[in-house]
Amino acid sequence: MLKILIAVDGSEHAERAMAAVGKMARASLELEAILLCVSPEPLFYGSYSAATLQKIEAEQDIQQNVILKLAMEQASAAGLKVSESVRAYGVIANEIVRIAKDRQVDQIVMGTRGMGAMGNLFIGSVAQAVIHQSSVPVLLVK
Repeated sequence: MLKILIAVDGSEHAERAMAAVGKMARASLELEAILLCVSPEPLFYGSYSAATLQKIEAEQDIQQNVILKLAMEQASAAGLKVSESVRAYGVIANEIVRIAKDRQVDQIVMGTRGMGAMGNLFIGSVAQAVIHQSSVPVLLVK
């Protein structure tokens, strides 16, 4: 059985990545999917009060729950068997690679998006960092 980590962020690109894995599953590959949603830690804490930091973290939790719920629905519609959904916090690319290693996945699948006029010529910075750090194959879906 092929174990695949699918990075989700609620974007259209992540939806396309989910659909690509669904096609792989329908092509008679036996797949187990792990869904991962990573929220970045705030880069600047400054003089935030403890209550403000708790509010920021609570909002991130809510957003991740919404994203993962939608991703579970999309995975189900695509005919995927999801073994778990994971929430993480930190540098997004680092967390994707860390979770992939911890879960001993065979492949990482994620969407990528180009930004600006030159965006179609380059992959996103998170996708590029995952490619460079990962020891397993990475499938990028545009």
